[in-house]
Amino acid sequence: MAHISLPEFEEMDPQIQEIARPILKKAGELGDIFKLLAIRKDVFFATDNMVKAYLLAKTELSYDIKESIALLVSKENGCKMCVDVHKNIAKMLGLSEERIEEILSGIDAMHSSDAEKELLRFCIRAAGKDNIISTRSPTYLDSLSNIREIICAIIVQKIRRSHGRRKETKNHARAHRAHI
Repeated sequence: MAHISLPEFEEMDPQIQEIARPILKKAGELGDIFKLLAIRKDVFFATDNMVKAYLLAKTELSYDIKESIALLVSKENGCKMCVDVHKNIAKMLGLSEERIEEILSGIDAMHSSDAEKELLRFCIRAAGKDNIISTRSPTYLDSLSNIREIICAIIVQKIRRSHGRRKETKNHARAHRAHI
């Protein structure tokens, strides 16, 4: 059986060590995926940039929702390494151990709004083997297309809600003018 030796902190490139220090401080350990990526500096930084752009950047989705998606999809895919990595990221982003365990207990166990639960169910379906977006076998690129689909779904919902509110405001103004 093939075996890859994962580097320990001391064996990593100094630039990677700089990124690892705060993770070690907050999470207490470096996950195996972090160590695996640290084997090649170019791969590590390409992945790190993607994580910063999609997961750590402030967007319409809260960190709680982003990590809920990541944890639930990782669990659904049966990837213990991914679950462990996302547990550490969730801790770094301020989620408590209790919240992380609540998320891993499943959507129905979560204290989240119905809209958030609907989004999480959509994400799990979208990331599944027979996902609603693509009939191709899931790959890394399919995950990026799933992210785009989630963002599009959120934008559509925001536009619908915004349009609905504008319509209500106009109807209210017309009704008010009719009474004057």
